[in-house]
Amino acid sequence: MSLTPSISRRALKHTRAIHVEAFVRDDGLWELDAHLTDTKPFDLSLPSGKLPAGAALHSLWLRLTLDRQFTIVEVEANSEAVPYQGYCNTINPAYETLVGLSLVKGFRHTLKERIGGALGCTHLTELAQILPTAALQAFGGEIDRSADPAAEQRKPPQLDRCHALRSEGAVVAQYYPKWAISPPAAVDKQTHLSNQAISFK
Repeated sequence: MSLTPSISRRALKHTRAIHVEAFVRDDGLWELDAHLTDTKPFDLSLPSGKLPAGAALHSLWLRLTLDRQFTIVEVEANSEAVPYQGYCNTINPAYETLVGLSLVKGFRHTLKERIGGALGCTHLTELAQILPTAALQAFGGEIDRSADPAAEQRKPPQLDRCHALRSEGAVVAQYYPKWAISPPAAVDKQTHLSNQAISFK
């Protein structure tokens, strides 16, 4: 089990599931299909009527089509299940305003400006926010850096995006030394010891 058992008895109140799949198309473009669902384990009374236990309160889909520079070239949003049918789902076309944005450069900031708050759907916008890291995870290996001589001179996009890959951290010092800032002494020592061990073989 990935988490320790709860120290108290507990009852399930809500389940949110997010599923993202990444595809390479025959025409060379990339697609991210993201799906968010919210369900309750009990009947839920809504202003619009009763929602049976297990039925989707939200079933929201978002597809971003990207070129190989991570620029969004097409967007499709579909609000399959929403609490206010005929109202919530009318905002779907607003997500087409994301076309032309880079998914990996300032995306979250511009996303909030264009369709944050009442300009969009809270949950579709939350779903969009997780897609930059999913795209890098999915398609980072698809980029042919050898075809672009300048690529080797550019800082890898994953650096400084999390604690482990900060420029002044041990991981960058060991695996990306070109981009390291003041490599920690502990890494130097560990690398030295590893080299010593290898030399004795």
